[in-house]
Amino acid sequence: MRNEFPNMQGFSRQNLYYSKNFYEFYAERIHISSNNAIVPQAEGQLQVADNYRIIFDIPWGHQKVIISKAQNIEEALFYAHQTLSNGWSRSVLENQLKQQFYEHYGQGQTNFSQTLPALTADMAQEVVKDPYWFDFVSVSQKARERDIEKQLVTHITQFLLEQGKGFAFVGEQYCLSLNNKEYFCDLLFYHIPLRAYVVIELKNGNFKPEHLGQLNFYQNLINNTLRGEYDNPTIGMLFCRDKDRIEVEYALQNISSPIGVIEFNVSELLPENLKSKLPTVEEVEEELNKFVE
Repeated sequence: MRNEFPNMQGFSRQNLYYSKNFYEFYAERIHISSNNAIVPQAEGQLQVADNYRIIFDIPWGHQKVIISKAQNIEEALFYAHQTLSNGWSRSVLENQLKQQFYEHYGQGQTNFSQTLPALTADMAQEVVKDPYWFDFVSVSQKARERDIEKQLVTHITQFLLEQGKGFAFVGEQYCLSLNNKEYFCDLLFYHIPLRAYVVIELKNGNFKPEHLGQLNFYQNLINNTLRGEYDNPTIGMLFCRDKDRIEVEYALQNISSPIGVIEFNVSELLPENLKSKLPTVEEVEEELNKFVE
C-alpha cells in the first residue's frame, strides 16, 4: 500500500488494525459500496442511509475511539452524531463514553410531555440525562451548594459541554425581584434551540418534594419578568445528589411548569486525616522500582 500510494500516510500496523476493525464493525449491518455510499441491509432495519454517512464525517481519531468502546452500531452512530452536532473534541468524546452518555441520554425524570408542546417536549427531554457526572468538580464531603455552584461557574465551559449544545450562560445567583424583595436562583441559562430560559437549582443532598416549590416560584418570576413574546415557558432543572424515583414521580404530578429532576455526582476530596495515611506517587514508584531491580 505504501508503494501504491507513496504520498499517503497512516499505514502503520496499528492504523491498519483499526481500519480492519472499522470495516468489520459496520459491514455486518451496513453495506459499504465502492463510492462510500452507505446502505442499510434491509429497509427499516436501521434508519435511512443518509444517517450513516456521518461515520465518514468525523475525524479518524474519534472513529477509533468509537469502534473501540461502542457496544453496537446504534451506540456508535449515536456518538458519531453527537460528536458532529456538539463539536466534541476527542477527549470530550472519551469522557462521554466513559460516563455512558448513551445509556443516560434523555433519562432524567421530567413532566415535559405534560407541560410542553410535543416537539418542544421531545427536544427538551433530549437535553436531560441522568445522572450528570461533574468529574471536574472536587469538593469536601461537607460541601455546600454554593461550593459546588462556584466550581461549576469556574469550569463553565466543561459544564456547558455536559449540558450539550445550545446553552448560553446568563448568570449565577441571578437576582429576581418581587414586591421590593430580592430572590436569587442558583444558575440561569438560555437554551437557543428551545427558545427558553433554563433555571437550575442545586441541592447537595437528597431530593425533597418542597424543592420543586422553590424552583417553580423562580420559573414563574422569570416568565413574568424576563420571558419575551416569542420565548417558550421557562424550564426548571433540579440537580440533587440522590432521589427516590417514585417520590419524584408523585411530586411532579399536577405541576404545570416544565421541570426535570436529575442526580449529579462530583469527585469528593479525601479528608485531611486520610491523606496522610496514603502513599505518595514517589513512594509508590520507589516500591515498584524495588521489584524491577
